Amino acid sequence: MATSAHRTFVIAEAGVNHNGDPAMAIALADAALAAGADAVKFQTFRAEDVVSASAPTADYQRTNTGATSQFDMIKALELDEEGHRRVARHCERIGIEFFSTPFSPQAVDLLVGLGVRRIKLPSGEITNRPLLQKAAATGLPLLLSTGMSTLDEVRTAVGWIEQGWASRGAQPSASPALVLLHCTSAYPAPAEALNLRGTAALAAAFPALPVGYSDHSQGIEAALAAVALGATVIEKHLTLDKALPGPDHRASADPAEFAAMVAALRRLEPMLGDGIKRPHPVEENTRAVARRSVVTTRPLPAGHVLAADDLALRRPGTGIAPDRIEALPGRRLREAVAGDVPLQWSMLEEGA
Repeated sequence: MATSAHRTFVIAEAGVNHNGDPAMAIALADAALAAGADAVKFQTFRAEDVVSASAPTADYQRTNTGATSQFDMIKALELDEEGHRRVARHCERIGIEFFSTPFSPQAVDLLVGLGVRRIKLPSGEITNRPLLQKAAATGLPLLLSTGMSTLDEVRTAVGWIEQGWASRGAQPSASPALVLLHCTSAYPAPAEALNLRGTAALAAAFPALPVGYSDHSQGIEAALAAVALGATVIEKHLTLDKALPGPDHRASADPAEFAAMVAALRRLEPMLGDGIKRPHPVEENTRAVARRSVVTTRPLPAGHVLAADDLALRRPGTGIAPDRIEALPGRRLREAVAGDVPLQWSMLEEGA
């Protein structure tokens, strides 16, 4: 999913922040591209396929929209098939990847027909075995958000996806075939609820799978920390204006904030390194200057047998290393040596 060893794949989650308007969805795609995102993601559903007429809204949805009926709220946020096609064509024209989260088998088919390169499965559908296996059967790479889930629930979902690949003969069309996204399903998610170490926990539990982070917090710090902890994918909601009506705008980044996040991520990526603890070439000069070596405390003639008080440890580190100082008393000088000079092994006679 990451485009190079250290480059994070950044997804602008437009979601339903288009408020059901294809023109606004297109504007979100433009904003995602301008902010530096690698892809822009939407949500594909029909209200009647997702919720019952009596389903209540979540607390954050009620706070942000005033709606009490989840059906009525999301019905107004649908993007129809032609709207999807318009947005997908526009994304292809401007050069940003378009994909989406399907909430039904029919939505999976629509997205496959649009030629998406990958499918995102949301946290709320992690127990929806039929949908997970329908998505797996496409053979497309999948991203699975894991908000609200236990590790056992994630294991079960991964198993279903693997069964979906195997039972339908699907061959994942790109590698990695599945990315797990750590997530806290609150909008906005408070800092103390993020549990960013969950990213590393997922990586430890599923060493064969890459991990990422779907960020619902305010600000850009959590995304940066997640990448430092091993996330290779970052997803964050994008809105044109946080003051717009709708359930997710307040928990989203505006274009300037999203661009700042991407810029900070790109600065961070080369800082991560390869994880191998070793001196970097830029340290070589400092290493020689900052470390000590064995030096003479006074001028010494050729043939002199070294004693402890002839020796001290001083910078630079260009002579015999400090950890060998105890081996030097009793050794004989091959040549005269001035005082305060780093000793070299070549200045000593062999064996004595």
